[in-house]
Amino acid sequence: MLKPITMVTPYHPGSLFEKTLLSLMKSDLIQRVMVVSQESADLRISEAKLLMAPPIPSRETLNKILGEIHTDFLLLLPDFKPFSIEPNHLEQLFLAAQSRQVGLVYSDFYEQLGRSKTLHPLNDYQLGSVRDDFNFGGMMLFSISAAQQSLKKYGPIPKVKFAGLYDLRLKISIDYPIYHLPEPLYCTMAPEEISGEKRLFAYLDPNHQPLQKEMESVFTDHLRRIGAYLPPRWKRVEPVPKGYSVNASVIIPVRNRKTTVGEAIKSALSQRTDFPFNILVVDNHSTDGTTEIIADFTRKYLNVHHLIPERTDLAIGGCWNEAIHDPRCGFYVIQLDSDDLYSSPHTLQRMVNELQQERLAMVIGSYTLVDSDLNVLPPGLIDHREWTDENGHNNALRINGLGAPRGFNTSLLRRIGFPNVSYGEDYAVALRMCREYKIGRIYENLYLCRRWSGNTDANLSVKEENQKNALKDKIRTDEILARQALIRAD
Repeated sequence: MLKPITMVTPYHPGSLFEKTLLSLMKSDLIQRVMVVSQESADLRISEAKLLMAPPIPSRETLNKILGEIHTDFLLLLPDFKPFSIEPNHLEQLFLAAQSRQVGLVYSDFYEQLGRSKTLHPLNDYQLGSVRDDFNFGGMMLFSISAAQQSLKKYGPIPKVKFAGLYDLRLKISIDYPIYHLPEPLYCTMAPEEISGEKRLFAYLDPNHQPLQKEMESVFTDHLRRIGAYLPPRWKRVEPVPKGYSVNASVIIPVRNRKTTVGEAIKSALSQRTDFPFNILVVDNHSTDGTTEIIADFTRKYLNVHHLIPERTDLAIGGCWNEAIHDPRCGFYVIQLDSDDLYSSPHTLQRMVNELQQERLAMVIGSYTLVDSDLNVLPPGLIDHREWTDENGHNNALRINGLGAPRGFNTSLLRRIGFPNVSYGEDYAVALRMCREYKIGRIYENLYLCRRWSGNTDANLSVKEENQKNALKDKIRTDEILARQALIRAD
C-alpha cells in the first residue's frame, strides 16, 4: 500500500542530516525521501533518492520533484536544519491537511539551543501574507492535487531560479486554504543568530537584485490573477488651496526622547528654504524631561509649536493625525522622527520642490543608517531603487517598507488619515496613496536614521516580530481588497 507522503529536502553534509532522515523514514506516512543536491553527494541511505538539480526554489527543480511524486502529499524542508519530530506529530500535520482539504499546512515548532528549548510560534496566513519571506517554519506539507490543479489553472511555474516556490505558493493560495496549525509539532536546532539589521535590509543588497526582480515579476502576475493589479494611472493633486499659514510643516511625534529630541528640533530649525515653514512637535505625554526641552524651544523660536494631545491613547499614527489637523499645519508636511536628523539644511526645500513641481500626493527620499554617534552603519544609504514608476505601486505590497523621509500633501492626507498604531502607520498611508496617486522618489541622501535599541523594530522577540508582521499583512489584506473593489467598479 502506497504511503501518503514524499519528503523532499536539500542535501546537508554531516551525520545529523542522515540521522534526521533515518528517523523520518521510520514513519508509516513517508513513502520515500528525495534529497536535492547541486553536486554529487555521499548519501549513505539506500532508501533515499538523490536528485541532482539546482536549489529547490527553481522552476527546473520543482518541476522535477512534482513530476516524480506519486503520493498525495509533499513534505518539503525548504532549508534543512537538523530537527526531531514524534511520529504522532507528523500524523497531526497530515490529518490537518487531509481533513481540511488545504493546499498547504504548516505548524509552530520549538528551537533547541543547548539544553534550552524555546517555543517559536508562527503567524496565520491571510490574503495579505504575500511577502516572499513569509515564515512557514522548517516543514511545509503540500497537497499534490492542489499544486497540480493550481498549476493547470493558472499556468506553469515561470522560468525562474529563485522564485519558483513563491510562485507555487501564491497560485495554490488563490483557491485553497493555507492552514497554520497553532501548536509546536517538531523541534529544530536554533539557527545562528542573524542581526536584525542584516535581516531587515537583506533585500536591498545589490547581489540580491536578480532574486528581487524575479520575486517582483511573480508577485505582479499574482496580482493580475486575483484582480488586484493596478496600471500606472495617476490622479493629479489639486493646486495649493488658500487657508494655510505656511507652505510646509515638519512633524516630529515624540515620547520620552530627551537625549535626541533637541537635536531633531535643531535639525529642523537649520533648514534653509525660500518659503515659510514651521515645526509641530507632538509630545505624547512624555515623562522623562522631553516636555521641558520642547517648551524651551517654543520660548525661543516662534515657528516651533508644542502640541500635547488631550487623548492619552495615541500611538505614532494618532500623533500624526493631531498634527495634520492642527490649524497651524502647512500645506505640505515632512516627517522627522525624534531620534533622527536631516542630512543637510536643504532637505526640506528638496522635498517640497518635488511635491510642488510634480503635483504629488507623496514623496519619499533616501536615508543613511547611522549609530547613536552618527557613524555610518552598513549597508549605508537606503535608497529603495527597486521602485519604478511603472510598477512600484504594485510591488509595494510585497515589501515591508518604502523609505524615508516622507512628505505629504496635507489636504489629501487629512482625508486619508493615519491608523493609530506605532508600526506600519506610514506604510498603510503610502499604500493607500499609491492606489490612486503617484509617489515621487528622491534617490539622494536626505536623512540620517539612527539605529539603536529604542527603535520600534530593534531587538524584537519572536512574539513582537510576529505581531508586527501580522499587522503589515493585515494592512496588505485591506489594501488588496480595496484594489480589487476599485478594479471591479471600473
